[in-house]
Amino acid sequence: MATNNQGFQPGVSLAGAVDLEALKHQAKAQPGEEGGAPAAGGYVIDTTSSGFQAVMQTSATFPILLLLWVPSDKRLFPLAKALADAVNVQEGKVQLARIDIAAEPEIAQAFRVQGAPALFALIGGRPMPVLQGMPSDEELKQLTDELIPQVISLAQQSGVTGTAPYQETADSASDEQTEAAEDAPALPAAHQRAHHLAEEGDYSGAAEAYAAVLEDDPSDTLAARERAKALLLARSAALDVRVVRQEAAEHPDDAEAQLSVADVDMIGGQIGDAFDRLLEYLGSHRDQMEPVRQRLLEYFLIPEASDPRLKTARQRLATLMY
Repeated sequence: MATNNQGFQPGVSLAGAVDLEALKHQAKAQPGEEGGAPAAGGYVIDTTSSGFQAVMQTSATFPILLLLWVPSDKRLFPLAKALADAVNVQEGKVQLARIDIAAEPEIAQAFRVQGAPALFALIGGRPMPVLQGMPSDEELKQLTDELIPQVISLAQQSGVTGTAPYQETADSASDEQTEAAEDAPALPAAHQRAHHLAEEGDYSGAAEAYAAVLEDDPSDTLAARERAKALLLARSAALDVRVVRQEAAEHPDDAEAQLSVADVDMIGGQIGDAFDRLLEYLGSHRDQMEPVRQRLLEYFLIPEASDPRLKTARQRLATLMY
């Protein structure tokens, strides 16, 4: 991921690394509050050591930038905001995952970094160093304008072409976003744990938590939708997109191969393709009706109810069943 600018070499330690033992620039406000660190949201998540493995697995579906930082150190706010803005502009082609290494020192040790900030690109579970230390304004611009697109391009060349999920509780990096967040309905109390797990990248845990919500209230359509999304992401976390598509092409009669590639289509936003693939498969494989039908019913929970593709797919499934 080298660039033409010889002054900025990813993976080479830069001057200005923050000493974790001497944090003299702590912000008193909490993330998202005035004077506090930029909050997570959009295509930016905060995670911990417990959710880190899920993040690594998810990087097999879409590329992830991993920022090791200290959210109480206000000197890091411009970097965090610039990265968040640059990632959000990509609309899911890349995700930014942030870890507080003051609270999670074992992560810093695992990556052999001495302080914050440090930035890594995760593609297919492989970390690649991008930045260690505080970049200059010129280096930061190069990072956001050139290196992030390079990460996306490298991921696509590796077959990692999925789309990161959008967190609807996005942070208000601007006044307009703040007003939108204030107007948004509050997250139901019963959903808090599941939502938190999803934000940390623990999609299996989130799916289980949403299932518990549905046990108490089977009519909770939001929980049903979020559970379906979490199940999809959990299943796809360790998938190699190129292998999945090759397997589906080479084994057109294999139900699992078709279900896996349909998952890849769904994550990539190709909802119509996922529906068509499974419905066409059912047309000639009635003996696989139940597992494929169940997967389709799960998919049907994810789009908006007004999505015309949903109505058409439901009608086609009903025709195939009778």
